[in-house]
Amino acid sequence: MPSMVDIKSRMKSIKGTQQMTKAMNLVASAKLGRARQRLSSSRPFNKESHRIISDIVRYDTSHPFFATKKDGNTIYIVITSDRGLCGGYNSNAMKEVERTVHDNTQDWQSVQLYTIGKRCTDTFTKRGRNILAYDLGISEKPAYLDAKKVANKVISEYRAGNATKVVLVYTHFESIITHNPTVKTLLPINPNDFKVEGQKYKDVTIHEPIKEELLDFLLPGYITTQIYDALAESSACEQGARMTSMDNATKNAKEALAGMTLIYNRARQAAITQEISEIVGGANAIQGG
Repeated sequence: MPSMVDIKSRMKSIKGTQQMTKAMNLVASAKLGRARQRLSSSRPFNKESHRIISDIVRYDTSHPFFATKKDGNTIYIVITSDRGLCGGYNSNAMKEVERTVHDNTQDWQSVQLYTIGKRCTDTFTKRGRNILAYDLGISEKPAYLDAKKVANKVISEYRAGNATKVVLVYTHFESIITHNPTVKTLLPINPNDFKVEGQKYKDVTIHEPIKEELLDFLLPGYITTQIYDALAESSACEQGARMTSMDNATKNAKEALAGMTLIYNRARQAAITQEISEIVGGANAIQGG
């Protein structure tokens, strides 16, 4: 059995860990609130741009972004975090990329990655994957300009013919404890995504400027918004996963502390019993003498 000094030292260490995990849980909770606010603030713009595009798409789907191209390179935009301590959040997103590439029977030579977050950037670099570009330091607090930078890069690659498909892999926020890795095709855009059953259109719609110029403006903005929504959702998932992970760690520390307290009490009881036995034995020896 370890000494009482060793047990007390271990208990002190566990208490320090418990305080740290509890503090990290509170910080993640505050960040989660801000992340959910960012997510909800982007919804009105996304909804309105979707409505305008759906009104145009019923007349014209000749824009290059709607054209399905032959097999070629695929760009995967992968969103993870810069830091760990968030359970399986990062690994699940990276596993989803590997699974999607495998299911599509793609060769990794035809796959380019735009990685967002230090975790996936480091992991895919070590695995020898083709990193087209990467961004660090934006996963926890993404801004619209961050999404626009990503969108501009993949759109320019798509227009130049360096990629025939752009796929977004992120984590969809269902609730604090439920996060689902999600795969979404950004380019080419499927016109059916804008057809809403039961949606009513005006009999006559006048577009100014002409529809082609309007789509040239709206579609890149739509893609940027999709990326920003994915960044916001992933940020919320990261904080939710970190909250859950730190909460579990705090509970585990509490259980470990209870177990160490029991061991300490037993050791102390054994020490007291031994001292009493030594005193009684000494007294008996004196009386016998």
